[in-house]
Amino acid sequence: MKYDIPKHYTIALGELGQREIVGSKHNPRIIEYHAATGLAATDDETSWCGSFVAWCMLQSGVKYDSKKAAAARSWLSFGAPVDEPEIGDLVILWRVSPSDWRGHVGFYDGQTKNNILILGANQDNEVSVKSYPKSQLLGYRRLKK
Repeated sequence: MKYDIPKHYTIALGELGQREIVGSKHNPRIIEYHAATGLAATDDETSWCGSFVAWCMLQSGVKYDSKKAAAARSWLSFGAPVDEPEIGDLVILWRVSPSDWRGHVGFYDGQTKNNILILGANQDNEVSVKSYPKSQLLGYRRLKK
């Protein structure tokens, strides 16, 4: 099945390599990601995966709830659920446990038998593609077409 690569995913690809600055200085681009949410964090140490997704959506003209966007699990209510992900779909994972409030969000980039490849932020303190266990999956979401 052929489909178009979503604009928000292409924008995310252009951010690969953005990373936290060690010490008292902060990466201004990460501060810009935070500004796309209701969080208004002013450092690059505050968790920023949700802020990155929000910023990519904002840059591509997609509407989202900016008041909740910084929270990774808030993206579980965005778009529509899907069982078979495509490049650029949202991937929402649990971090500590499936019932804990903390999570991780990024864009689907592929998969292996046991892992999901996510293009996302705050992955080893940078925007990167990283592999996560499928056992941590809470859901895939797609923009309504």
